[in-house]
Amino acid sequence: MEDRVFIFDTTLRDGEQSPGCSMNFEEKIRMARQIQLLCVDVIEAGFPISSVGDFESVRLIAEKIKTCTVAALARAVKADIDRAWEAIREAAKPRIHIFIATSDLHLKYKLKKSREQVLKDAIWAVQYAKSLCDDIEFSCEDASRSDIIYLCEIVEATIKAGATIINLPDTVGYAIPDEYGAMFRMIRERVPNIGSAVLSSHCHNDLGLAVANSIAAIQNGARQVECTINGIGERAGNASLEEIVMALKVRKDICNYYTDINVSEIYNTSRMVSGFTGMIVQPNKAIVGENAFAHESGIHQDGMLKNKQTYEIMTPESVGVNKTKIVLGRHSGRHGLKVRLNELGYHVTESEIKKVYEAFLELADKKKEVFDDDLRVLMGDEIFKEEELYELEYMHVNAGTNTIPTATVRIKTKENALQESSTGDGPVDAVFNAIERALGIKPTVESYNVRSVTSGRQALGESIIRIRSGENSFTGRGTSTDIIEASAKAFLQAINQYLIFTNTKIELTENGIAIK
Repeated sequence: MEDRVFIFDTTLRDGEQSPGCSMNFEEKIRMARQIQLLCVDVIEAGFPISSVGDFESVRLIAEKIKTCTVAALARAVKADIDRAWEAIREAAKPRIHIFIATSDLHLKYKLKKSREQVLKDAIWAVQYAKSLCDDIEFSCEDASRSDIIYLCEIVEATIKAGATIINLPDTVGYAIPDEYGAMFRMIRERVPNIGSAVLSSHCHNDLGLAVANSIAAIQNGARQVECTINGIGERAGNASLEEIVMALKVRKDICNYYTDINVSEIYNTSRMVSGFTGMIVQPNKAIVGENAFAHESGIHQDGMLKNKQTYEIMTPESVGVNKTKIVLGRHSGRHGLKVRLNELGYHVTESEIKKVYEAFLELADKKKEVFDDDLRVLMGDEIFKEEELYELEYMHVNAGTNTIPTATVRIKTKENALQESSTGDGPVDAVFNAIERALGIKPTVESYNVRSVTSGRQALGESIIRIRSGENSFTGRGTSTDIIEASAKAFLQAINQYLIFTNTKIELTENGIAIK
């Protein structure tokens, strides 16, 4: 008989902690709805104590999500637990997720506490959280580098205190499958009350073993797996949800487990995460990469023509990859566009479709044919982003092999427009210099990437730019059939985020620009 594995999605919490991966309020809500459509069991919506914005997004997700458990993260301190409960108390299925480090390394250098103190804190935190919420998860941070005897002691104590899920994370991606699986096996053998809780794994990918370790945990008793869409997360990322789910589905001969994931929504969810976060999915990424179902070798192509199973262990359709591209153009109506967006997982209101349709027609005039990937880019672009302080209204660039690149930009604000010209080492540099002169600021560009996100000569180009100010970085994303325009949009969006974050105001005075 198959055993069920519960899927705990932490894309909106751990995944969003990836550098440059932050989503705005509207994007988080839309992402939560899509993850619900994917049929995960638990959505970890965020870390409410971390900021007012995170608290509000967790609270709204908890109110709107009806079929999944909504979890909020908290340290083993009262303020965190109170804030977490306040955020999720209206959820249909709320869960408080408490964590504290258990490895001697973390105790000595991070917490500066003894094992006894940490044990006492953990027991108190679980008991207090249990007085607020029935569903309590307890995580032993850095479990894979913790002493197994102490780990057994704290697991037994927190289950007795009321924890219903025990998570044993490989927090720094240090473990290899044999030892990670053995840890779960020993916990099951040595903790007398382990039958009163569900064991959970949470693996990071620092050695590229997150999915392998998660499978090893399942084979040794874990029945909840914590993971993210596309494997995004801190440092090298988390275990990839789509890889774990499809590994269990494809290899039932040795992994007799199942999940309730709606696998046909995997591809749509992956593309939505990529569009909202600006994190590019590598072409050779398993399951959802552009090359995952591509065959160039003549031998492979011959085998595929004879029997697809020769070189494909799953069908692209099974994970939502539609080989038949539906083409929309400038003669397509709003209804056709809305239906296709719904099929791609984007559910828009009547008021929203008007705005989307205008952008769609503008794109269709440039491209003539608009494909599914174009629509995904469109939905991840500025259509649903919060209103920005400054918007690119006009851009003119002059460049050539024997000329000095020059650029003129006009930037629209609520009250007026700012216009400047500048030169540069190339057309993109000239545009950036003109924007900086217009706004009177010069941020540090930390990274700059340009890629094609759709196919063909009229492909949409995407630019992702990260700028830095002190300890904070801000990411901007822009798309256009013109990569210079895309770069300008991305640069301006990153600057907008910086100005909003620092509450900086730029005003036009008689003497020029004034920054307040």
